[in-house]
Amino acid sequence: MPTVRIYRPTKTAMQSGLRNTKQWLCEHEPGDAPVADGLMGWAGSHDTNRQLRMRFDTKEEAVAFAKKKGFEYRVIEPQARPLRPRAYADNFAFEKVS
Repeated sequence: MPTVRIYRPTKTAMQSGLRNTKQWLCEHEPGDAPVADGLMGWAGSHDTNRQLRMRFDTKEEAVAFAKKKGFEYRVIEPQARPLRPRAYADNFAFEKVS
């Protein structure tokens, strides 16, 4: 029985915003190890499910889809990101707090 991973993606290191982090992703776990192509040396696989990524608005929708299709699923909860409110004027404060 195929296993799927359900998670919210993290932001990339190249962006400062939170784009593409609001939705939940459902993707298949790797079924087999990648094999190096003899001619080109590229890593490839015969598992085409690895190419499939489905996006859902909520975690419950993704879990319901996995249950409906009969997939085993693993939910990875996102880690909370601490937000510290800051003001630009704090950079020039006499008693600067870091």
